[in-house]
Amino acid sequence: MNTRSISRAHRFRRAAAVIAGLAAASVALSGCLYAMIPEDAAPRPSKTNAPDTEGVAADLLPFYSQKLEWTDCGSGFDCTEVTTPLDWENPGDGDITLSVVRHQAEGTAIGSLLTNPGGPGASGVSLVKDSLDFAVGADLIENYDVIGFDPRGVGESTPVTCYDATDMDAYLYTIPSAKRGSAEWESELLDSHKAFAEACDANSDGILPHITTINAARDMDLIRAVLGDKELNYLGYSYGTFLGATYAKLYPEKAGRLVLDGAIDPAVPGLEVGATQALGFESALRAFMKSCLDSGSCPFNGTVDEAMADLGALLASVDRSPIENGDGRLLGADSLMTAIIAALYSEDNWSFLWETLGEVLQGDTLNAFYLADFYNSREDDGTYTDNSTEAFRAYNCMDYPVEDDPAAEAAIEKKIAEGAPTIAPYWNGPDSCSVWPYPPTGTRGEISADGAGPILVVGTTNDPATPYEWSESLADQLEEGVLITRVGEGHTGYNKGNSCVDDAVEAFFLDDVVPEDGLRCE
Repeated sequence: MNTRSISRAHRFRRAAAVIAGLAAASVALSGCLYAMIPEDAAPRPSKTNAPDTEGVAADLLPFYSQKLEWTDCGSGFDCTEVTTPLDWENPGDGDITLSVVRHQAEGTAIGSLLTNPGGPGASGVSLVKDSLDFAVGADLIENYDVIGFDPRGVGESTPVTCYDATDMDAYLYTIPSAKRGSAEWESELLDSHKAFAEACDANSDGILPHITTINAARDMDLIRAVLGDKELNYLGYSYGTFLGATYAKLYPEKAGRLVLDGAIDPAVPGLEVGATQALGFESALRAFMKSCLDSGSCPFNGTVDEAMADLGALLASVDRSPIENGDGRLLGADSLMTAIIAALYSEDNWSFLWETLGEVLQGDTLNAFYLADFYNSREDDGTYTDNSTEAFRAYNCMDYPVEDDPAAEAAIEKKIAEGAPTIAPYWNGPDSCSVWPYPPTGTRGEISADGAGPILVVGTTNDPATPYEWSESLADQLEEGVLITRVGEGHTGYNKGNSCVDDAVEAFFLDDVVPEDGLRCE
């Protein structure tokens, strides 16, 4: 398999420390595409179950009683749309649609298994259709109807829409003219964020105030019900853990078997999120650098500290003098840092990263832009494959309260500078959510999900995007949280080659066997 191949099934976004949002991945990048369902797979007879309308309020009954119409959408999948309220508090004020894909169980179905790849803003439809056996293991494919869905605002559901490809290029890749860190630099960036936010408001047909995780969790209960399931079985990655925990908080009586992999701590405020992730990526970068130095083909020399200093010098160099790419774009420090972070999501990508950095040292930007473009869902022809950038911003700006505490910001910046010295210069920036057209409605706080039953939380010890401490914290918060620890590198733990983790997760889904809390998988 070509080492330059990176799975396009999964997306993530980075947030600066002062942004009220998450820099979360969907699922880890991988060195190669996992095997997909053959394109000529024969469609199976589609089934439609009676919806579960027990206890549904009268004003929501038209939504919960809808009968799904499935159509063959190729390669052994069938697809449908679910109509959901635009505003769950006022369900008569209009509706939107949710795109849903299903792979029916190869054997006898236990029920439906909903999945979410994270983001926020990653497409669950694409995850399931493009790489089913990366999303879930073979035994779950055999025994569950695996369901992918695009949350409200995302992908093929009623989408958040902001920029065309040309404007998105300008927004993501333009290098500010002012000196980094100056008041003029901050003003330039804030103007760019404001123009983006205004375009989102103008082009999204009034949905922005309703793009929240609470509404997405309510949508998920509607999907459960119209599929005909009495309880929700769910596998959520990264941001998908916050979505799953929110569901368990809202609907504990409907929570079936929930697994939350690569957890977000719902109690951590936005400023602290950015700081923790900066330290997480610095830790992953140091692990990468040690592996690079041990490989014998690393473009850096000396100790890990010396190599990290040299990488810092490379970043500073392209910050001062960006390198022109063949298409006219300039590789500055921000795009190079984007490329580095993209590759750190999976240890499988490390050799490609050190090759890429070696090329940048020689003035070659091709693979650095390949990684940055992957991160931004940009194709070689300049088109964008999804709206993950727009949806990411919409969710985070509504979910996270804007923090206006200069003392706290100064403390966070100091923490990042001391704990992540390589990343720190390129992590901070003006709060893009401060110019969002609607005030946030979300709050931060612990989730206990009383009455939901056992919920499995999977954490990886050197996960850069959702640091292990968040999984520990969420497992502690949940009334019946059960922590599974994967000792290793990369983002998320299930279906990544660790049989201890996989066996525990699948025994829970298949046989309702709850593993011992604190299970540690070396």
